[in-house]
Amino acid sequence: LSLFFINPTLTLIPTPTLTPKPPKQNFFTPITNTPTPFPIRKNYENNCPTASNNVYQSLSISPESFHPENNPDINLDLRGYKPTQGKLELVNYRGGTDPLAPQLSTLLRNGSKFVALYQVYNWNWFKNTRGSIITTPYSVTLVGLWAKRGQSVLLPQSGYKITGNYQAIVLYATSTKLTLKYTKEDNVIHGYTIHLDGLCVDPNLLNLYRKLNKEGRHYLPALRGGEKLGTALSNEIKVAIRDTGMFMDPRSRKDWWKGF
Repeated sequence: LSLFFINPTLTLIPTPTLTPKPPKQNFFTPITNTPTPFPIRKNYENNCPTASNNVYQSLSISPESFHPENNPDINLDLRGYKPTQGKLELVNYRGGTDPLAPQLSTLLRNGSKFVALYQVYNWNWFKNTRGSIITTPYSVTLVGLWAKRGQSVLLPQSGYKITGNYQAIVLYATSTKLTLKYTKEDNVIHGYTIHLDGLCVDPNLLNLYRKLNKEGRHYLPALRGGEKLGTALSNEIKVAIRDTGMFMDPRSRKDWWKGF
């Protein structure tokens, strides 16, 4: 893959060679024909902690996604994903790499123990509905990582900092899901985005997000590398990672698992 700079301070990224860019979504108004979230799950949050001693901070941003629960770029449930087959191991891709990219090896500190592979759905922005499965350039766009129930889930370390020691903000949170962005922008257009599913989000982090989101998203929770996000809900944490909006293969050794 060829490389180019977003700007002198941001990441080296693969040149997209995919479908034409969809029209810009108007994030200032809610999606009116929101589909049923997929896949439908049980009410797992009853198994999650209700109290925490962790303290979280926030950063000011320019709000764009005033209805993140209706935004298929931020709420992964709207797109959904399905199981697929493939190698439950790291994959070696050719091409350049960003030495500062988030490292999924620091999410659980378990190493690269994959237990399941998935494919995320495209989104049809013209019809405002779920589209076909994403198959190019990567046939795997979400993975299940082995976890010990109750173990800490941490913000993956990267070489980028938004301000001070903060590396990411929380774009979206529920009791069991997080969308994290490694820039200060309230969208997934530039930089890295990580979707997590299957964790008990720390109740103090969740409450802070809900408060700031309700107040208009002029501030959002800010996180340091390695800061605790919550705990594993079961023996699988689902992870998707995006670069400038594109869903990548989370198994890529050269990108997210350097040194493994």
